[in-house]
This record gives sequence, structure tokens and C-alpha cells, in this order.
Amino acid sequence: MKSKVLGLLGLGAAIALTACGGGSKETTQQGTDTGNSSLKGTTLNLYTWDGMFPQEVLDGFTEKTGVKVNYSNFDLDETMLAKLEETKGGDYDIVVADDYIVQLAIQEGLVTELDKTKISTYGNINPLYQSKFYDPENKYTLPYGAGIPLIAYNPETVNLDITGYEDLWNPELAGNVGIVGNYRVIDGITLKTFGYSFNTNDLAQIQQAGDKLKSLAPNIRLINDNNLQDYLLSGEVGAAFMYTSQVNQALKANPDLKVVYPKEGLGFGVMASFIPSKAPNSEAAYAFLDYINEPEVAAKCFEYIGYFVTNKAAENYVSDDWKDLIVFPEDKLSLIENGELIENINDDANELHNKLWEEFRQKTN
Repeated sequence: MKSKVLGLLGLGAAIALTACGGGSKETTQQGTDTGNSSLKGTTLNLYTWDGMFPQEVLDGFTEKTGVKVNYSNFDLDETMLAKLEETKGGDYDIVVADDYIVQLAIQEGLVTELDKTKISTYGNINPLYQSKFYDPENKYTLPYGAGIPLIAYNPETVNLDITGYEDLWNPELAGNVGIVGNYRVIDGITLKTFGYSFNTNDLAQIQQAGDKLKSLAPNIRLINDNNLQDYLLSGEVGAAFMYTSQVNQALKANPDLKVVYPKEGLGFGVMASFIPSKAPNSEAAYAFLDYINEPEVAAKCFEYIGYFVTNKAAENYVSDDWKDLIVFPEDKLSLIENGELIENINDDANELHNKLWEEFRQKTN
């Protein structure tokens, strides 16, 4: 979900939670050395967006296993899927992508069913982020961060007490709102103001939301999928609906900003790692999954990408500077449990979303 959509469609989509107990630092399951000398001198082909793993983590994996990491990246989830289709699930050993596209890859037989006995750290995963629509039985994937787009605003320049999506329509915010450019996310939050699902295929509901979305245009100063936090920090906008990593960057720079968990309900997305069906070095892939789910390693990864932690054991290792930002608040877990992932919808519904989004964009120009 680099600039995902939740990364929620890409929440990509936006946007993603049963609490479970976590182990202490003393009892948490750690990864073990693979002890597989046959891996030394081999290469792991990693395929994901740019900037998804800190270099120290990649170097640490090489030091531990002797496996060199060849890191390739894509710009869009659809680019990744097209590449997997072209190679029939070959070329790459590990892929990290958004939930909705992972579902399609699984349906096309491009993903390996995991042998969990080869992942000693599997139990560290927070089940809150498992058993989702794209992999309901957890056969194929491990979560790697959750994206939950939220509203952030500056109380020094915005007098309104924002509590939900509906407040973005308030005339007091005229020309003072920034939003991300993901149509499913923005159309989705408009649907939520009516109490509808992010994933409705009801064309009448989508049309109703699209008509309302046009009335938001006077409040929109900019639509920007990248670096939206910079416009909030500079004061160009007083309020912004942003991706998880953008919200966290803004809060790191200005802790006085207010963050809103919208009362209408959260939308979210999960990034997931998987092994393609014809991975050339699947044993190295298992070793990598085992390694990145060690709690201390996972904590470094989540601090680096700025998304919500999906490894329960890693929560104890997240630094104080990041804990309040990327460990989802215990008192708000019900919002995740009652929230929705943004899923694939039928062609007619998606076509109408696109049409209405373009009409909205034209009104904001």
C-alpha cells in the first residue's frame, strides 16, 4: 500500500481487526537459524514496492542465511499481477502486495499454499489481521502491515470538532480540505455517510453517494496521492483524509495535530506476503518469511514503512517514538473488528465508481 489505498486499493485500498494476547520479550517466539547450508550463496528474488524493507533487515537476512537479496519493485499492484501471469508464477520468490490483488493472484493459481512448519515465527502474527476475504483460511499469505486511512486536522486553524467523514462536508471547511486520490476510498467514505458498505454492488447506492460527493467539491483544495501530509503541515490545508503512513509522518512532525477515527466506520487494507507458485528458490522464501516475522526484525520493518503492526509479538519491540503511531490502540480495536476491508466489486459497480469519480474531479478543478 505504497500510497495505497490502505494503500487500500492500492487501501487500496484503504483500510483493517479480535484482540489476542502477546508474549513478553522474554517468552516471545524468536526465529531460529535455518541451518540450511544449501541456501548459502543462493539468491532470493523479492518483488514489492520501493522502500518496503530497511536495508539493515535485508543485510541481516543475508548475514544470517548467506542468501543474497535481489530486490525488484513495481509501481502498481496490477503491474505485479501482470508479471506473475507472464511468468506463470515464476521469477520471484517473495511478493508483498495489496489484499485485493493477492486475491486475484490466488484465484489464478499463481500463489503457493504455505507449509507453515517451515515458518517457526508464524505464531507471532496478530490474528486480528488474518482470515480476511483474500485468504479466509490463511493458506497462502502472511500479513505485512495494515493501512487504515484517517482524518487528521490542525485544531489551530480548524475550529470545527471533526468526528467523522460527514464533517468534511461542513461549509466551514470550504477550500481547506485535502484528500487522497483513490476513487474507491473516497467514494467509499461517502457511502459510509449513508450507512452503506464500502463494497456495495448496488448501483443506486453508488449513484447516491456519487451525487453527494460532488457537493464536497467546494471544500476540496487539493487531491494528492503522494505527500499529502506536507500540505497539512505547511498549512495549505487545515484538514486531510490520508493514508496511514502519511498520517504518521504528519504526527511525527506535529504531535499537536488531531487524528479522527471516523464514527461512521473504518475502511482498511492489508498488505500480504506470499510465495509465487513457481518460485525458483522457495526454501529461501520460507527462510525470509521466518526471519521478517521475528519480533525485533518485524518492529524495524513496521517503523520503516509506517503502517500498523500486524505482528503481535513485535508490538513489545516498537520504539516509544513509534508505538503510539503504528500499534493500533487497544481501546479502538472494536473499530477494526467492525470495520471493512475494501474488496473487489463487480464490473458494473466499478465502472460507475470510475464515472462518478471523474465527474467529481472535474468539479474540483
